[in-house]
Amino acid sequence: MRGLIAREWFLTVLLVLYLLLMLLDSSLPEKTVGLVDWGSLSLITALIITSKGLELSGIFGKIAPKLVRKSRGSGKRLLFFLLPSIAVSSAFIMNDTSMLVFIPLVVVLSELSGMNKAKAVTLSAISANVGSALTPIGNPQNVIIWHRYGLGFTAFTLGMLPFVLLWLGILLTFVLGGSEERLTIESIPSVSFRKDTFLISLLLLITNVYLGETGRHYLALLITLAVFLVFERGVLLGFDWALVLTFVFIFADFNELSVLFQSSRIYLPTGGVSLILASAGLSQVISNVPATVVFLNSTPQWLPLAVGVNAGGNGLVVGSFANLIAIRIARISVKDFHRYSVPYFLLSLAVAIIAFGF
Repeated sequence: MRGLIAREWFLTVLLVLYLLLMLLDSSLPEKTVGLVDWGSLSLITALIITSKGLELSGIFGKIAPKLVRKSRGSGKRLLFFLLPSIAVSSAFIMNDTSMLVFIPLVVVLSELSGMNKAKAVTLSAISANVGSALTPIGNPQNVIIWHRYGLGFTAFTLGMLPFVLLWLGILLTFVLGGSEERLTIESIPSVSFRKDTFLISLLLLITNVYLGETGRHYLALLITLAVFLVFERGVLLGFDWALVLTFVFIFADFNELSVLFQSSRIYLPTGGVSLILASAGLSQVISNVPATVVFLNSTPQWLPLAVGVNAGGNGLVVGSFANLIAIRIARISVKDFHRYSVPYFLLSLAVAIIAFGF
């Protein structure tokens, strides 16, 4: 039991919060079904399952070693190849999955070459958060905003593009400003590539994006489950189903909190720089997906909300699930993570506010 709680600590916190909220509102169990955004949950689940298929296909593990060979012993050159690759992949397979794919490789490369593991892992997590901010399918908070506002895929991406380019530029500047590390890579672990799994997952990703944009979120989940059940059951068996329950309680807990805020006359910002600051700040405390749910009930402008919660994914380790996954796999300290992530967060948030003002 203790091991289960340790592994699913965030879900445990959500369950405890749910019980506490029941003390404030005894009708919460009756309202729970109505508090969950089932459409967003269906699309998020379909996309994460599809991302799992891409991960198991080995496509990204196959591409990454090729980038390593091109680094020619330069730590800076390796990060210049690796970080944009993580960012691009995160825009389409979600930042959490990108960490599951790349962090084990980053750890192995660090051990083989002598690269600073804490720095490489932290910058990889930042890169995943930055890249995922670009598209409406890059992370759960974007999926929720995309669904709630009925935005087109292109409209969302174009809105976020200037901020993502600035954030990526800052990240690469961090790499340039660091000291050079000379790498001595003797061997690179081979990765098997399952072409059938890759093609099925890629086709489902395209299908899910189309169904998400046309509002058929339930159909996306049904098709995804059916296809993998018939052709690739291993993907469904390898999927972390506790994630679905986690998102159920995120919606229930934080939609209920939003209602309590409103009834207590606690009004949240609905636009502009104040919304960016507030949503980024709250993300540092409760993570950016719950923060998104809290703010949505005040019907804010979508772009400053998206900018704020995506910027808030960096900084403190709790800002994003991707951060937690990264340090859990790599076994680096929170202190070492914050050494790079907090300065990046402060600078990227300041730049986003300036850019939004223009």
